[in-house]
Amino acid sequence: MTAADVARSLGLSRATVGYVLNDTPGQTIPEATRQRVLEAAQRLGYRPNQAARALASGRSRIVLLVLPDWPIDHSMRTHLDEVSSTLDRAGYTLVTTTPHPGSLTRPLWEILTPDIVMGLAGLTSEQQASITAAGARLVAEPAPTEKLLRFSQGPQYQVQHLIERGYHRIAYAGTSDPRLADLNAHRRRQAEIAAVEAGLVPLATRDVDTADAAATVQAWLDDGVEAVAAYNDDVAGLIASCALRLGRRVPEDLAVIGHDDTPWAALFVPSLSSVRIDTPGLGRYLAALALSAIESAEPPAAGPEFNVTVVRREST
Repeated sequence: MTAADVARSLGLSRATVGYVLNDTPGQTIPEATRQRVLEAAQRLGYRPNQAARALASGRSRIVLLVLPDWPIDHSMRTHLDEVSSTLDRAGYTLVTTTPHPGSLTRPLWEILTPDIVMGLAGLTSEQQASITAAGARLVAEPAPTEKLLRFSQGPQYQVQHLIERGYHRIAYAGTSDPRLADLNAHRRRQAEIAAVEAGLVPLATRDVDTADAAATVQAWLDDGVEAVAAYNDDVAGLIASCALRLGRRVPEDLAVIGHDDTPWAALFVPSLSSVRIDTPGLGRYLAALALSAIESAEPPAAGPEFNVTVVRREST
């Protein structure tokens, strides 16, 4: 069912119906006529041709966010929820895609022609070239997080917190998930930087999983490790539970601090200290950055959402 069908059913011109259905500004359509058009469109099942609208306006009102191949954990979900909600209030739809190595499917930016394509962890030069070749209007980096660094220095805050609590033999427990290798390496480096700056002996570092966590914790305890900075709250919970099962006390025998401050960190017994990042605030910032790029406006200033805080609980 097209606008022309609606016009024929009412005996009106195609232009008049088009003005009403497109809510064209500057037109003096009588209210009675406008209501007749809207009622007929609903009765006949008219739906606007979004592809035609996008072609005419140069806007698809779609923001495509390229995600790294990371697990969709609590932090990622809350981040994406806020991006989606903020864009929705501005009249835009968020679509996410995760490219996989060796994928045989067409990139989503070749199918949707979004107004803007953003990479949550940056875009490779090959991806940017492909996006540009596909005709996407804009390509933008998501945020200057690595330049500002406040957002990415959580592991330094972990180590500093443990030192302030009186611990000096500290280990770093990473994740064994291969999808997170780059982020895990970055967080480990940040923890090591904090240890070096504090004059500590080099951190004992190891990526752990459920199969070897108990043996790792026992080895650390035997070596005099007093505290562990963990990649995230999941790893922190794994370390703490292993220590408890070995008959050790947390934090008296082994202190543990996680990262991301997920809701269950406060529910764990003993409750887990953690690093809190304002993921909803970062989501709003990312959406504002997308909208500013689309509208060729000034980008938003980085605000308090980039700050990192330590939430101390029973585990430290």
